[in-house]
Amino acid sequence: MTTLKIEKMIYGGDGLARLTEDTGRSKAVFVPFVLPGEEIEAKIVEHGRGFSRAAAEKIITPSAQRVGPKCPYFQRCGGCHYQHAAYEKQLEIKNQILRETFLRTAKFDWPDDITTYSAEAWNYRNRTRMKVRGGKNFAIGYYRFASHDLLSVEQCPISSPLINRTLEAIWNIGRSGVVPPWLAEIEFFANSQDDQVMLEFYLSGEADLVALDKIARQLRAADSAIIGITAFAGRANQPAKKIWTDGSAELVYRTRNDSYRVRAGSFFQTNRHLTEKLVELVSAAQTGGFALDLYAGTGLFSLPLARTFKRVSAVEAAPDSYADLRTNAPANVECRRATTEDFLKGKIEINPDLIVADPPRAGVGEKVTRDLIKLAAKSVVYVSCDPATLARDLRELILGGYKVKSIALIDLFPQTFHIETVVHLAL
Repeated sequence: MTTLKIEKMIYGGDGLARLTEDTGRSKAVFVPFVLPGEEIEAKIVEHGRGFSRAAAEKIITPSAQRVGPKCPYFQRCGGCHYQHAAYEKQLEIKNQILRETFLRTAKFDWPDDITTYSAEAWNYRNRTRMKVRGGKNFAIGYYRFASHDLLSVEQCPISSPLINRTLEAIWNIGRSGVVPPWLAEIEFFANSQDDQVMLEFYLSGEADLVALDKIARQLRAADSAIIGITAFAGRANQPAKKIWTDGSAELVYRTRNDSYRVRAGSFFQTNRHLTEKLVELVSAAQTGGFALDLYAGTGLFSLPLARTFKRVSAVEAAPDSYADLRTNAPANVECRRATTEDFLKGKIEINPDLIVADPPRAGVGEKVTRDLIKLAAKSVVYVSCDPATLARDLRELILGGYKVKSIALIDLFPQTFHIETVVHLAL
């Protein structure tokens, strides 16, 4: 056993400690499920080049912000990372990580407080995806922490009440042994009112449509809130293809001012309490002649922008999300199916007044950043789910002449290490 003192938390959910080696050199040690300031007894479980990983065996001096986890699967399940921390402490940790990432990667020291928005810390997810083991030993759940072994889960306190109710119905059917071994994953997507849910089945082998029909009938008879089930099949490293649907293959998700049709297979934000706040942070007080919405998805930001801009160009590459975008967009939104990189290679006749970019975890990247700088929009709103790639891209935008006007941390993923950030920039 080794005694360690936790210095701080780092992105990914681990605490950082230091271990002095026999050579006298200090080595970083990463430990999950700890808090800053805690002294622990730890077991080293992995030696890497320049770092080690450890597991806390005993908390010698616990943090005053340490609390009991609400979920019985916490620390065994790989889904959550911070349930042992009071929620106020979770927000403080994320704020500190975001600020440090800006300083280290972007060489940017934000002088003001980072505005933080939060809501309910439990039952917030409107979309949840779980692994399935079919057959006589049926199970549904998540991967165990730091593994690819299935952990059976009968409830998920961060998922909506309807998703948990539907999960119970699946368990009731699964225990009878009728779930086939080629049903590999199930994704749940509930609407904003949490009174309708759509299921997506992901198959790992040749499907028996008769068996799918049987399961669908049983599930939809068990709960009328299940409005439809769509099955997807695909080989490894290839896009999943829709092969079968029972009931509706789309769900209507409503915010205060807009309604979005979201098809099975499309992306939509996952926090049912903060989606409207996210829209407000991005679009409020934005007006002008022309706005560009990059990585537009189903049109979450395009629709509110269409009310305050004469013209909006919305760019989306994924076929299902693009189809939803076309359905949802009003007449003054031009929908373009393309990657953002390919779209920006073309000629844009009018420089936009506003650019909204909501990229995936990889960020916009060097090429897109250079093209954005060339467009010289007066305002840019960058929505990010990864502080490292955000800081990398912000550095280039700042070097290109943009100034950061505001930073907001919106906690879309309580109990986890994930950080959502909205940054407003201007020339």
